[in-house]
Amino acid sequence: MNKNTIMFIAASAIVILLWNFVLSPQPIQQAKPPAQETQPSAVAQTQSQSQSQTQSAPVLPASPVKNAATNNIKQETIEISADKYKVYLTNSGAAVSKWLIKENDGQWIDLILPNNPPVLANFPNINYKIVSNNNEKVVFEYVSPEGWKITKTYSFAKDSYMHNIAVKLEKLNQSAVLPRIDFVWGPGLSTDDENMKENLTLTRVGGHPAQKPFKYKIIKNESEPASDFKWVAIDNRYFLVAFIPTNISDFANIKSFREDKKHYYSLILEGSPSYANANSAEISAYMYVGPKGYTYLQTYNPQFNLNLEKSVDFGFFGFLGRGAFQILNFFHNTTNNYGWAIIILTICIQLVILPLTLKSYRSMAAMKRIQPMIKSIQERYKGDKQRLNVEMMNIYKTQKVNPMGGCLPMLCQLPIFWAFFTMLRNAYELRGAHWILWVNDLSIADTFLVINGFTIHLLPLIMGAGMFLQQKLTGASADPMQKKMMYILPIVFTFMFWGFPAGLVLYWLTNSVVSMIEQYIVMRRDTIKIKRA
Repeated sequence: MNKNTIMFIAASAIVILLWNFVLSPQPIQQAKPPAQETQPSAVAQTQSQSQSQTQSAPVLPASPVKNAATNNIKQETIEISADKYKVYLTNSGAAVSKWLIKENDGQWIDLILPNNPPVLANFPNINYKIVSNNNEKVVFEYVSPEGWKITKTYSFAKDSYMHNIAVKLEKLNQSAVLPRIDFVWGPGLSTDDENMKENLTLTRVGGHPAQKPFKYKIIKNESEPASDFKWVAIDNRYFLVAFIPTNISDFANIKSFREDKKHYYSLILEGSPSYANANSAEISAYMYVGPKGYTYLQTYNPQFNLNLEKSVDFGFFGFLGRGAFQILNFFHNTTNNYGWAIIILTICIQLVILPLTLKSYRSMAAMKRIQPMIKSIQERYKGDKQRLNVEMMNIYKTQKVNPMGGCLPMLCQLPIFWAFFTMLRNAYELRGAHWILWVNDLSIADTFLVINGFTIHLLPLIMGAGMFLQQKLTGASADPMQKKMMYILPIVFTFMFWGFPAGLVLYWLTNSVVSMIEQYIVMRRDTIKIKRA
């Protein structure tokens, strides 16, 4: 669970408990195992290691290649360009040095972290011969002194993020032993500058199980049999790199590796040793490298039946988040604007939970109505706490008021709030989504004005003002502590939501406005009833 999620949960709890405390008078109080080390095999490949503090490559066993660095082939870089992506390949290890994704706003995001070694390298200390090179297929080849040949092919789809990587091994003499081939991506998966601060905690390795339950499984510093998975991936909040083996028996294990919590995970598809004595072997996998948009990932299901969208994290209450996302997309298709879609969906959620909300506000109004009686009893029995509590309970009973009635219905709404928060926080579809005026991207904090390097976010200020207006409409409390909280809470929440994405703040702002209207109607009706009585 990342920092912003924890902050939101804390915010929700404070809103429900403390805000309830402010708006209604309060009754008198009554008395892990260590990680396993990866064992090297006799025949395997090397992955270069980064010395950066924030990146660390997995420690893989040494290559069997002898004098490979002196094969007299120059190092070269190949650029593959398409509308959606750019890939830079190097013949050193037949690897990928950069993989850039173009977003809707025209921004290019390199999914390989800065200062990292190239990914998908096989024997990175050798320079392969480039056999063929065009914008759809690149073929590398190397002939080993030990008597075997490796041919590595990258195949790129022009209008898709789904590509293919294939390795063919051949014996050139009978005494040769074919090397093990691993596919390694990492360490880490990069993102844009705005999300880089949280990227270390959000980057993870996981996969889609081959058997039920078909729930995305996170793999942490451990090894799992490759046969247990349909596909495996490394991802972060907004991007996904998934490997779908053509033949799962080509791989023995799926490994997730990192040195410690200060380093990124690497995804390792460990090759099977079964073909070591074979005359030839072919290892291949489809490879999705692109955005983690829930709706877009579903478009691959008819052809591949992969369910890549299961990698999108909807949080603990995922079934609620997925349902809310489907409805959000429906409203977006109607309005062609995710901002208005968030507002409409928030109002719909408020209508669904309206019975609980009204029950809560009626309880608050009832508590306010009996305040004069409570104050009178407090003055009369201030020296006798036991008698005071008895009289308080009598008032609650005769007036049919539940002192917890304002809090419990609100607590029941927390799963909905948390699910909606996680959905908005992780929805790739909101990246670059414009709402109105200055709100140009709902996935980041709104920028209204910049003064001497300090950014003014207007939506949190409006939200704080709305919260302040809500408590003013309720009326001042006789309790000095409540009076202080009425002024402090709007400031606290403005500060907590200051750097949150505009889509989240818009949701909370809309939720507060609708709640304020509902509360005003309930309080007004209660006041009219008191006057008529």
